[in-house]
Amino acid sequence: MWSAATHQLLQLACDEDLGPRGDITSILLPGGAAPVAARVAARQPGVVCGLALAPSILDVFAQRLSTAFSFAATHKDGDAVQPGDCVATVSGPRAHVLAAECTLLNFLARLSGIATLTRRYVRAAHAANPLVQVLDTRKTVPGWRELDKYAVRCGGGHNHRHGLHDAVLIKDNHLAGIPVEHLAATLTQWLARVPRPVSFVEVEVDNLAQLAEVCRVPGVDMVLLDNFTPDQMRAAVAQRDAQGLRGKLALEASGGVSLDNIAAIAATGVERVSVGALTQTARGLDFALDL
Repeated sequence: MWSAATHQLLQLACDEDLGPRGDITSILLPGGAAPVAARVAARQPGVVCGLALAPSILDVFAQRLSTAFSFAATHKDGDAVQPGDCVATVSGPRAHVLAAECTLLNFLARLSGIATLTRRYVRAAHAANPLVQVLDTRKTVPGWRELDKYAVRCGGGHNHRHGLHDAVLIKDNHLAGIPVEHLAATLTQWLARVPRPVSFVEVEVDNLAQLAEVCRVPGVDMVLLDNFTPDQMRAAVAQRDAQGLRGKLALEASGGVSLDNIAAIAATGVERVSVGALTQTARGLDFALDL
């Protein structure tokens, strides 16, 4: 299920904690080899995420410690949880369970925090427009992108491009110095050289004049409305629709999106809203491992 890059991340996390000498505290415990079954419980309300990753985390520790763990989830990723809810049990030798505790909880905390925040954004947006998609961005922790984007999906959001390699997104810096009257011709030339296949082709615009030019270019799937006001977004939707491009050219709002304004943005009729805050500002959800 997980990529080689994510497995490398898990190995790094294990090595970061155990270092060259292992857990020098837990080995002091009398009865450290005795089997225990520890509860992983939520301490805050939210959306749990990371349970599907937990067996892989424990496998890395099991190999390092020459031990064995068993993991049984009582919830699934994307489920709502309340304080005190047991989301899983981890069984194994006491000292080894304690050695893996913090790394396991760290992953659960971050991923659940992203899923929880995403759920809040999605609910706020859908209250105004049930069809709008809430998307993440590439503003993820380096090395964590697969996991961060997985957490967004568990929270009910959608993923934007994964990286620079899978989709074309022509932004303002790419278009710097190109007069608006040359925009359509320039984009047409560029798109003729797009390596296929790609997930989508999207162009960022700063104003309605640029949007009018992009609407003339075949092969564009989406237009990114950068820092448009809600009134400008409504005008963009009307302009796109007047060209007969509804259902053919999607409009995506981006820039300055918050929980306070996403409903107003969704109500303008755009199909997509991308939110860097989903992965940039999410606070970890608190979990505890109790013996």
